[in-house]
Amino acid sequence: MADNKTKATAEDVAAFIEKSDPKKVEDSFKLIEIMERLSGEKATMWGPSIVGFGKYHYKYASGHEGDMCRIGFSPRKAQFSLYILSCDSPVQSKLVDQLGKIKKQWLVFILRSWMI
Repeated sequence: MADNKTKATAEDVAAFIEKSDPKKVEDSFKLIEIMERLSGEKATMWGPSIVGFGKYHYKYASGHEGDMCRIGFSPRKAQFSLYILSCDSPVQSKLVDQLGKIKKQWLVFILRSWMI
C-alpha cells in the first residue's frame, strides 16, 4: 500500500508563506491567526504546501490509513484551498453554505476570492 505523502513536517510555516504568491501573504498570515484561535493548535506544515492545524487519524474500509491535519489551507496560485475534517452535520453544512460561492472537492474548499 502506498505511503501517504502529506505528512506533518518541521518546515518553517512563515518561510513557506513568505515564498508564496505575494498577493496572498497578508491573507495567509490572517488565516493562520484565525485557524490557530479556532483550533487551539499551532500552524504546522503538512507536505510541501499545506499549512495545517491539529491532527486526526483516518482509516478507510480498504485498509488505507494515515494522519492529516484537522483544518488547514494552501495559498495556491489561482485560489486558496481550505482543508476541513468534516462538514457532514446539518449545522456544519449551514456554516459552509455561508461561505458563498465555493467549489467543494471531497473536504477541500477552493476559494477564488474572499474577504477576511
